[in-house]
This record gives sequence, structure tokens and C-alpha cells, in this order.
Amino acid sequence: MSLNDTPRATRLHIGLYGRRNSGKSSLLNALTGQSVATVSEVAGTTTDPVYKAMELHGIGPVVFIDTAGFDDEGTLGELRVGKTQEAARATDMAMVLFHDSDMTDELAWVARFRRHDTPVIPVVSQIDTLPDRGAALVAAVQEKLGVQPVVVSAVEGTGIEALRAEIVRQLPEGYASGSITGELCQKGDLVLLVMPQDIQAPQGRLILPQVQTLRELLDKKCLVMSCTTDCLAPTLASLREPPALIITDSQAFRTVYAQKPAASRLTSFSVLFAGYKGDIDYFAASARKIADLPQDAHILIAEACTHKPLSEDIGRVKIPRLLRQKLGEGITVDVTAGRDFPADLSGIDLVIHCGGCMFNRKYVLSRVAQCREQGVPMTNYGITIAYLLGILDDVELPRGN
Repeated sequence: MSLNDTPRATRLHIGLYGRRNSGKSSLLNALTGQSVATVSEVAGTTTDPVYKAMELHGIGPVVFIDTAGFDDEGTLGELRVGKTQEAARATDMAMVLFHDSDMTDELAWVARFRRHDTPVIPVVSQIDTLPDRGAALVAAVQEKLGVQPVVVSAVEGTGIEALRAEIVRQLPEGYASGSITGELCQKGDLVLLVMPQDIQAPQGRLILPQVQTLRELLDKKCLVMSCTTDCLAPTLASLREPPALIITDSQAFRTVYAQKPAASRLTSFSVLFAGYKGDIDYFAASARKIADLPQDAHILIAEACTHKPLSEDIGRVKIPRLLRQKLGEGITVDVTAGRDFPADLSGIDLVIHCGGCMFNRKYVLSRVAQCREQGVPMTNYGITIAYLLGILDDVELPRGN
């Protein structure tokens, strides 16, 4: 990804779901105007989900997800269906393809998406191959779902523009209106970014939350300054007035809090992403439960990245160290990375998630919902560090998402 690309995690995720050979890959190619997915008459050609980032007129940056057939069979088939189910958690909008009079599986998937408030577009696919029963299938889908399906033929190009228009029409409410900084700063405010450039920030690059936050502040017409932690004191001394807001890396909370002017509000990139990606109130409430955890608590650290662990890694070293200082050496801390996340959270007392910059909001919220359903508190890195340092009540939480 170049610096000019929109990060995949901030794009609308549109998933294609259906049986094997229902025309998902052909439809994806027709929608994108490119051969991005392999098309074959052999059932089960698509294995792992295929993610294609593109610009869609009327919406902007999106990601299409081409998934394996949810009727796949055998040991490998079960693994493929598992990948399809995982992709569903990140899906902001779903297209469910109908191509047969037996609609049991398709209707179950529609119900699944509707339970999670995911907009669904029913699609009668490959209409060119259904000359005798196409009208009956369209009527049956409409009767079962109460909505008119979009009828398409990727081969003939039928219905492709109508499908694009339906995607625009069903754009999830609030999409693209989310804000990283929320109401914490306004046009003309001076915002100071404290960005330590350590081993976790490759030379010549800023980490993604810093880049995205900086871009939003520029769009808001804020006045933006930046410095590293060791330059904080001279930077503050050079200012005529204190910054309205200071945004720091959570790992530097202690240092920045000790030096910040009384008039400046303080938050961190991770705290901002707690609101941008997840449920900020649930995260804050969960962090405050840390003091009540047992001395043998089992805590799960969930990282979105699959990076190689580094010395003084925030999730694997720094946060566990702070937790042990608070709760004692008897706690157990496990770490998961990427999309590895246990379905059964039995025995886990607390989940601490990273900022989630590599995941879209829908996927992070699916993990929040999973924790809520299983009665497990869930918070994030920045909120946790602020609580463990005793400054959570002095840290600004973003609102407006």
C-alpha cells in the first residue's frame, strides 16, 4: 500500500456469499471490471476469501470480498466455510446470491446478517442460465425476504449497474461520517502530536494511526504540530499558548501527562481508535474492572497485526508488566494475533485489544459483541494503560462516532 492509498480497514467491506458455482467470482469481476477472481466451472475454485480494493462511484473506497461457497464439503471444505464465516464478521454489506429453488442455506445467511444489522442485497445470479425458472425464482426470493432481488448476469452484463445503484442505496447509516478525534478539537485548534519513533516505527514511516489522525486533523483545518517525546519540553516552551489538545502514543502517557499544561486536553492515538473502531464506553467500563480481577486472572491480549514481536513490545511486554504490577505475578497473559481469536472465551477474565487499525470497525465490533454475549470485559491498549497509570479520568475520550 502506498502512502496515497486509502487503508483497507477504513473502506466499506462488501461481501459476496453463495453456494459453489453460484457466480460470485464472475459477479465480482463484472462489478470491478477486472479479472480479480479466478472463474472456473470446477466447484470450490475459490478457497480463501479474495479481497479487492477499488473505488466505487457514489461511495468511494470499498473492498469487495469474494468468499468460498458456504455449501463446501469435506475437511478442506469445512476450513473454507470457516474462512467465509470469519469474513462475514468484517462485512459491512452483504450480497447473498440465489441460484436454486432450494434456498435454505441462502435464507439462513440472510437471517445471520440481519441479526447483526448488516445490510443485505439479495441477488438472483446467472439469470442467463435460468430461462425457464428465472421468474419463479425471483418471485420466490421476494416472497421469502419481502424485498425485490437484483437480477444479474455477469456474462451478459445484465443488472450490474442496478446492483451498483443498490449498493449506494443501502449504504449503512453513518458510514463515512465516523471521526477519529470526534468532538475533541475544532477548526483552528492547535493540536500537538507526540510521536515517539522507536523500533516499532520503521525508519522513514509513521504508524497507521498517526497517519490517519494527522490527515483528519488537516481536513478539520486544525493547526498541527508534532514532536518526539524527548522534544516535548522545548516544543511546549516554544508555543505562545498551550495546545488545545495533545495526542500522544499511549506508551508515553506517563511522561506527557507530567509535562502537559493544565489548559491542554490529553488523549492518545490508541484511545482515539477505541472510539473510532470499537465501543469506547464498554472499553472504559471494562478497564475499571481490572482492580477486581482475581490474582490468578486469565487475560487475553488481542493484536490485529501479525508483526514479529519486538523487545519492549507494548502488547507482549509493557502491558503485561503493568498488569503484574497491579495484580501480582499469578496472572496468566496469552496473546493472539491477526484474525486468530477464540470462539469460546470460557476461563478468560479480560480481553485487551490493540487499537485495531488493521481491522474495519465492523470486525472490531463483532469481537465486542462476542465478549458481551459471553460476559467477558473487553478494553483496549490505550484505555488499559491510562487506567493502570491512574490517569484514565484525566484522559479525554472521543465522542461522536
